[in-house]
Amino acid sequence: MGFGFVFPGQGSQSVGMLGELASSSDGASLRETFGEARGVLGYDLWELISAGPAEQLNATEYTQPALLAAGIALWRLWRQRGGAEPAVVSGHSLGEFTALVAAGALEFAEALALVRARGQLMQAAVPEGSGAMAAILGLEDATVVQVCRDSADGQVLEAVNFNAPGQVVVAGERTAVQRAIEAARARGAKRAVVLPVSVPAHSSLMRPAAERLAERLAAVHWQAPRLAFISAVDAQEHRDPGELPALLTRQLASPVRWSETVRALAARGLNPIIECGPGKVLTALNRRIGREGNLECLALEDRGSLEQALAAVS
Repeated sequence: MGFGFVFPGQGSQSVGMLGELASSSDGASLRETFGEARGVLGYDLWELISAGPAEQLNATEYTQPALLAAGIALWRLWRQRGGAEPAVVSGHSLGEFTALVAAGALEFAEALALVRARGQLMQAAVPEGSGAMAAILGLEDATVVQVCRDSADGQVLEAVNFNAPGQVVVAGERTAVQRAIEAARARGAKRAVVLPVSVPAHSSLMRPAAERLAERLAAVHWQAPRLAFISAVDAQEHRDPGELPALLTRQLASPVRWSETVRALAARGLNPIIECGPGKVLTALNRRIGREGNLECLALEDRGSLEQALAAVS
């Protein structure tokens, strides 16, 4: 029993994120975390998320540290405000690194350096403009998998994010992704659109990046997670710190099984599930996944939602 915390991945960033909280009495606490990040990264991450430009924030090597810092800033604020520790933590893609920092398995400074390298390696793995991702809404998971098989035509094309019932993301070579969009529409998809991302994340095109990331992950001093950690790679709990480097290596070039992960959280009786990061992308997905089980899903995106979440678990 208890409640769960989940941390978002790429796609939750925006210029001005955390601005409302930063202008409140909690602002100094938030900016302190970004001050630490500046010491590691060598540039002002708070200035970037506050003023942009959006093109730089959306480049994966900047997006990943920005979302990690935002998630940890909110996590620390939650704890400072008297918020209890969750029974379980999890994360969507990049958010797994944030979850592991919150769980005490990884130091914040080490995580910042890791995710910056992760973003750089992902960007370097494929020629710019050659890869793409697309969201397909309104089809069954199995139908989207079949669309990928039928549309690949010898190219890389894979279902990579099983985000919620009727919401799957595909990734691969750009021309193959475009064929998948057309095929999905022909099969009755409510929506099939290219996503504004710079790399085909979680596809097999990321294997070269995963191999190079593995070297960096192996050099990190991992601790056993203090909180239960469920990975979206396999929707299973992982307690052994020795498993984490291989898990995060595998994660980079394999699907995000978010629907299964949220169901695993709900199966433990966790309620509510609280999204700890900017925006409420995961909260919307979690509500769709947990609709039949009356799962309460909350976000920590501004002062009002922070107060609501604190009250819900007090």
